[in-house]
Amino acid sequence: MERFIENLMYNLRWLLAPIYLGLSLAVLLLGVKFFQELVHVFPNILEIKEVDLILLTLTLIDIALVGGLLVMVMLSGYENFVSTLNINNDTEKLAWLGKIDSGGLKNKVAASIVAISSIHLLKIFMNAQNIDHETIKWYVIIHLTFVGSAFAMGYLDKVTRKQGDF
Repeated sequence: MERFIENLMYNLRWLLAPIYLGLSLAVLLLGVKFFQELVHVFPNILEIKEVDLILLTLTLIDIALVGGLLVMVMLSGYENFVSTLNINNDTEKLAWLGKIDSGGLKNKVAASIVAISSIHLLKIFMNAQNIDHETIKWYVIIHLTFVGSAFAMGYLDKVTRKQGDF
């Protein structure tokens, strides 16, 4: 009975595979949104204000960062929790693939969230004249919470890895 339960739990990891496939669809949706933003700006590029162009550029960077985060979570998560990726030898393999464990993935996700939050906060600052100070204060507090959390997670990971060396 114990062996049956262990095998069942181990094989249930495959339930994560459709979730990771769903993340790949989210990357596709982000790609559509990215190019939609570009198509909207091109007809008005000569009339658009510099600040609006910078805000659009920050939005595109934000989309790219989220897309990269999704790819990292999708591929590393699949490889860490479901199955090793069998990539053809003639296909270019990402340098980090197979090298990120679940702790490293968690830290990279935290760092990516901080980067995405930084871009979002910069967009808020670029548009600060249209946003009340109370709202800006809360954006800064939330961003600093992300920064503090990422720092704490990285520090704890460093401490636990160092203790494992003994």
